[in-house]
Amino acid sequence: MHIRLLRPSDSLIDLTNLLHRAYARLGSMGLNYTAVDQSPEITAKRIDGGQCFVVEADRRLVGTVVAKPTYEVNECEYFTRHGIAAVHQFAVDPDYQGKGIGRTLLQACEAWAREQGFRELAMDTAEQASHLISLYKALGYEQVGFVQWPGKVYRSVVLSKVLSDAYEHLAGNQRIPSTTTIRVMPP
Repeated sequence: MHIRLLRPSDSLIDLTNLLHRAYARLGSMGLNYTAVDQSPEITAKRIDGGQCFVVEADRRLVGTVVAKPTYEVNECEYFTRHGIAAVHQFAVDPDYQGKGIGRTLLQACEAWAREQGFRELAMDTAEQASHLISLYKALGYEQVGFVQWPGKVYRSVVLSKVLSDAYEHLAGNQRIPSTTTIRVMPP
């Protein structure tokens, strides 16, 4: 399996189907995350302006995440703060969860954020998604607030991770390789 940057030749339909598979559990909980049923056009729009990483296994996409700068204006005040990048569309195929793919994708986002000069990486997820909140906290993310997105039936927890100064000398001018091998056990 490899983590790499999304290529123009990658299928947005396949990427959207991955998001649907990964968010199906959350949808079955009654949570109307955008990725539960978004169109390929929405997938493309949510990638725009960011860096999309994917993981490929057996010639299909099994993981993805988008990291991007925060916004001038946003319903989530935390996502407008200077020096903070945000994670969106974070998904791992259910057949590949628990194998370190998500952790590796977040590490790629953290490296990208450091390289771009951001001091924090933030994300949000539904309060009811306690399994995701626990995972993010175990990876060093701390709860910093809440947001109620328009049209959503749930309130989101906002989490953020300060990107350690100890790593800045490593990030320097390094580029994230276009392909990095990750070792995980097959499903």
